[in-house]
Amino acid sequence: MTTLTPQERQDTLSTPTASTAGYPMKRLAQFYIVTGFIALFVGVMIGPLQALNYADVNLYNLPILRNIIKSYYQGLTLHGVLNALVFTQFFISGWMFYMPMRDLKVTPNMKFAWGTYIAMTLGVLIAAVPLLTNKASVLYTFYPPLQGSPLFYIGAALMVACSLLVGGQVVFEWFKWKRAHPKQITPLITYMSVATWMMWILASLGLVAEALILLIPWSLGLVSGIDPLIARTLFWWTGHPIVYFWLLPAYISWYGFMPRQAGGRLASDPLTRLAFAMFLLVSVPVGLHHQYSDPNISGNMKTIHMLLTFMVAVPSLLTAFSVTASLEDGARQRGGGGLVGWIRYLPWKNASFTAQVLAMISFIFGGAGGIVNASAVLDSVVRNTAWIPGHFHITVGTATTLSFMGIALWFIPHLTGKKLFAPKLALFSVWAWFWGMMIFAVGMHWQGLLGVSRRAQISAMAQNIYDNAHVPQVITGISGVVLLVASLAFFTTLFGTLLSKTVSDGEDVKIPWSEAISTHEDSKMARRLEALPALWLAAFVLVGLTYGPVLIPMILGRNLVPGYTNLW
Repeated sequence: MTTLTPQERQDTLSTPTASTAGYPMKRLAQFYIVTGFIALFVGVMIGPLQALNYADVNLYNLPILRNIIKSYYQGLTLHGVLNALVFTQFFISGWMFYMPMRDLKVTPNMKFAWGTYIAMTLGVLIAAVPLLTNKASVLYTFYPPLQGSPLFYIGAALMVACSLLVGGQVVFEWFKWKRAHPKQITPLITYMSVATWMMWILASLGLVAEALILLIPWSLGLVSGIDPLIARTLFWWTGHPIVYFWLLPAYISWYGFMPRQAGGRLASDPLTRLAFAMFLLVSVPVGLHHQYSDPNISGNMKTIHMLLTFMVAVPSLLTAFSVTASLEDGARQRGGGGLVGWIRYLPWKNASFTAQVLAMISFIFGGAGGIVNASAVLDSVVRNTAWIPGHFHITVGTATTLSFMGIALWFIPHLTGKKLFAPKLALFSVWAWFWGMMIFAVGMHWQGLLGVSRRAQISAMAQNIYDNAHVPQVITGISGVVLLVASLAFFTTLFGTLLSKTVSDGEDVKIPWSEAISTHEDSKMARRLEALPALWLAAFVLVGLTYGPVLIPMILGRNLVPGYTNLW
């Protein structure tokens, strides 16, 4: 079989041909991506209300808003669910379905694929009814005994189940490819995608069990009560690994496409595979570090989860080294030199590239904050304070979301064949988003260290009890305004591109496949890491060993309580 060079492979995939000009995956991927960004648009429009709340400015009492959002907590739930669940699930399903199929040059069962998209969208619409009518304002974590409408739990469960069907179809097509090419090593983009989907299939089991076994029967009145501790533990089985499900699709772009966008090459293909294999192995049994203060959980098990959480830092550090080396290779090929002087030779005028580099920079601070949160002693200082949403917004809100925004700036033109609308405005939007989130993070982390509570409508208090936090409150309020401007600029670019009638030259924007300096050819490590099913099985066993001793005593001694509804 003839091996193509990366450039020949890119030309084969991106040049108009009878096989690619009408590639059926394009329209489906476009629907997934656009649906996700519509959810993000609604979610981020609520975001400034949250930021201004922490600046002691209450806009929820405005008559125009009270007719739409009944309470601060409804707004907070909409913001969290739309941004962290709906947007990410849809974007990832489009991105991590389309790219491995193109990478393998296969066309999946499109009827099944479209059916999955329709069912996922139906799940969102079902959940939207109670969310919009203030009957499921149970926040992003939906902790019992707060009880939402059963429609919310059913819709959310359907959406998550459909994401598993997307991942299952990718894994199925990979198995078929492996049977047809038994001696070949999986192409890198596909390898990263399959490893991520396998991790998510394992990670999602906790949330699926919580929804199907506990929340839905309880909300329908089929059982008399629910055990909050069991529900919390099952939630965090999924709740922390889902962060890696958000981040790893961004890593796929950082490893697989950004080096070429920078004009260079990926530093090491085998090292990339090692990082994703490590994520598959250790990123699920880490949830108990969110439950350090919960009773009836063994301190030993909490310590084990803490150590496993620290282990996740290893593949992240591998990523930092590898991607930075790749960018340096590109900058030096563009004429850069010196110890750090090469940085200014990177393509900073390319909004797609710049967005992802800024996302990586933000993740440096997010990773440092994550180590604080995962440390049992340090976590006791910041738990349930404004520090937590500050951290969350520079991991998910910046590292993930800004990466997805940057990817969309070339992916949408690729899918539609349309030129990017207002490239300079796009560049402005990603810089404004980055600085807005950095300002927000400073304000919220600072407030957290001063003891300001998270999930609190402090703007509705008769008297601000956090007088010592006046300066970081002002900083947080400023960030909300900056992020509003950034959002409007980005969505003007995005929807301007989608609604544009101007079609670009050629069939589409080329996919920036990256060549590797160190390839998988003749790599013993790359060949050994092909055993993804065995790695998944090992991860499954590890999860059983780390969650079995925790959940079994809880189930045997469960303590049921009734639900509480319409508290706000």
